[in-house]
Amino acid sequence: QVQLVESGGGLVQAGGSLRLSCAASGSTFSINTMGWYRQAPGNQRELVAVISSGGSTNYADPVKGRFTISRDDAKSTAYLQMNSLKPEDTAVYYCYARLLLYGTTYWGKGTLVTVSS
Repeated sequence: QVQLVESGGGLVQAGGSLRLSCAASGSTFSINTMGWYRQAPGNQRELVAVISSGGSTNYADPVKGRFTISRDDAKSTAYLQMNSLKPEDTAVYYCYARLLLYGTTYWGKGTLVTVSS
């Protein structure tokens, strides 16, 4: 079992920055991939960024060049640095962790990011 708690969301003006954190607890040694999804009102949940245990990263096209995902395995925490925020980035951001064994996936409860124009 893995528990995930996101933090760092809030209200920011367009062009501003936020840093989201995702703290994992429990069987963190078994975590392989970590990442972030987001869901805006009326939209489906969409992938934002992914980072593997080896540090390889992948980003959705809308956030490339603006968002940076990282992880600190010593702290069992993943981060999402979000710069040059746009109103269309407004969403609930969810952290996930996928285990190496069976690909079991755990989710956090989400943190709301609101970008005002």
